[in-house]
Amino acid sequence: MKIKLQHAPYVANKVALDLFNSPLLEEKSSIEQLQKTILEVLEKDIKQEIALDEKTRVLLEQNLDEIEFMRADERQLFWMIKKQIANEINFPLNWDDRYSNLSHEILKALQEKKLIVFSLSDNVIKNLIFKAIDSYAKIYEDAEEVVLEKLKNYKKKLVVGSDEYELVFNKLYEEELKKKGYL
Repeated sequence: MKIKLQHAPYVANKVALDLFNSPLLEEKSSIEQLQKTILEVLEKDIKQEIALDEKTRVLLEQNLDEIEFMRADERQLFWMIKKQIANEINFPLNWDDRYSNLSHEILKALQEKKLIVFSLSDNVIKNLIFKAIDSYAKIYEDAEEVVLEKLKNYKKKLVVGSDEYELVFNKLYEEELKKKGYL
């Protein structure tokens, strides 16, 4: 699952809750401080991918004439260019690598700010963070299915992508997360 900017607070909340409730940590600061730091790391990573996508789009647009002349598949070219740029800046696109990298960055940030204390291996805590991110991705897919089904049967027909649609989607999504105990 590609983590979007609007998902960052939910992911940060899930990771912070899992860390806060973990018996593996000897000391921890408030859940709010954990969430704030985790959110900062997530937003930085997501914004880096947004910049990567934008750079890729610009390159595609600059070569649009050649692409049309060669009748190339734009989506496939986008992915190939994005992959090449990502390799150049050492940005992982594979989700396991990405979640692992994010987990490491989150752990590093929490340690630098002295928000958590533990006596185990860093990998144990990193894996706890990784599992929280990965489980959020699974939760999101399940919650999204439920919300999309509710939107199909919604009393008022909403145009996909409209502001009203996004507001209703987000409201229903938050309700679903609350039902599952993640908010």
